[in-house]
Amino acid sequence: MTVPALPEESFQRVLCVVAHPDDMEYGVSAAVARWAARGIEVGYLLLTRGEAGMPNPPEETARLRVAEQQAACAVVGVKHLTVLDHPDGVLVYGLDLRRDICREIRRFKPDVVLGSGYDIETPFGFDQADHRAAGLATLDAVRDAGNRWVFPEQVDDEDLPPHSVRWFILPGLPGSGATHGVDVTGEPLRRGVASLEAHAAYLAALPDHPAPADFIPKFAALSGKAMGVEHAVLFRAHDLQAPPEFFTEAEQD
Repeated sequence: MTVPALPEESFQRVLCVVAHPDDMEYGVSAAVARWAARGIEVGYLLLTRGEAGMPNPPEETARLRVAEQQAACAVVGVKHLTVLDHPDGVLVYGLDLRRDICREIRRFKPDVVLGSGYDIETPFGFDQADHRAAGLATLDAVRDAGNRWVFPEQVDDEDLPPHSVRWFILPGLPGSGATHGVDVTGEPLRRGVASLEAHAAYLAALPDHPAPADFIPKFAALSGKAMGVEHAVLFRAHDLQAPPEFFTEAEQD
């Protein structure tokens, strides 16, 4: 069965929450380029500055990686970049992380939040600890943001009213539960590749890392087959305002 397109015609703001500089650029940024070109407002929230990702001194690495992330954002049309100062490599799931993500959701008021996976095992091996912590904290913060009595100081003291998110989406893979896709054929894919190329110093510090143009189009082509287009990015999408499938199936019986 062909994977359907995300209902992006209803999207107004998308907030993407990831652990590190460069996390958005391994394919998903091609979808962001398409959204931005269609007038959808996209914001990035990075939970760390990526200071543990290179052999340089941490502060030097953090400045470099944030600058490269700013360049990557410019390539795909992202004008809202927020970078927090949680420690790279030892990101801790907990109330502090949930609070910070909740604050950004209430501030940016997205109707879509893009998070990262929180599974221990992935098709590519064991996922990195920061990614798992970020993914789970984002999932919980989406619910926190809509509850006036969770982190009420943001509502009362920071003038950030509760905000309910419509869609929670995660990157998907062919054959791994993807529910929707975004056609990134052409210019969005080119911009997606270029956004990873903007992390030039970081990639140069990784032994034997392939050139972005050598692998991102290949993955996008595999996803495109699932969607019936040349190149695509796949997602697992959850409509948080739809009735649970259990109840709709029960009504049909």
